[in-house]
Amino acid sequence: MGKPRIFAVSGSTARHSSNAHILRYLKKETIGRATIDIFSELQDLPHFNPDLDGEQLPSQIVGLRKKIACSDAMLVCTPEYVFSLPGSLKNMLEWLVATTLLSQKPTALIVASASGEKAMESLELIVKTLGASISGNSKLLLSGIKGKLDANGSPDPATAALLRGLMRAFLSELQEK
Repeated sequence: MGKPRIFAVSGSTARHSSNAHILRYLKKETIGRATIDIFSELQDLPHFNPDLDGEQLPSQIVGLRKKIACSDAMLVCTPEYVFSLPGSLKNMLEWLVATTLLSQKPTALIVASASGEKAMESLELIVKTLGASISGNSKLLLSGIKGKLDANGSPDPATAALLRGLMRAFLSELQEK
């Protein structure tokens, strides 16, 4: 495989989200080794309705599915809301249930939140149920994230090293496929 194309999504729709900062940091860090396409339309997706998941598929979902289909891998970076996933991210994943888009697709998971254990547990269960391929080296839990990013959203040195390590392992796995 040449330079992999990675579909990335932040589970937060907040303008100054720590998760969006992390994805932008990783996009810069992997220039030349991967193309990270950050999905910015999460808040525009309609609520999942199985009755719409057919011939009259909403245009936003057609676009989402096309972006995922054209990618070699997926990267999810999300906060934890009320000991679970943000509703907007869960909604996006529900639109993938009737597809095989994540079947064996290499996927990396980052939960960056105050705590995050329950969100990681939930996220891993959902994406594995959708068929994604997740290795032990492609998961990272960053608890206490607010104290690990500066005012510009850049990670502190220890967090940056963890993020670079995750991406190094993930890209290595992608090259082996």
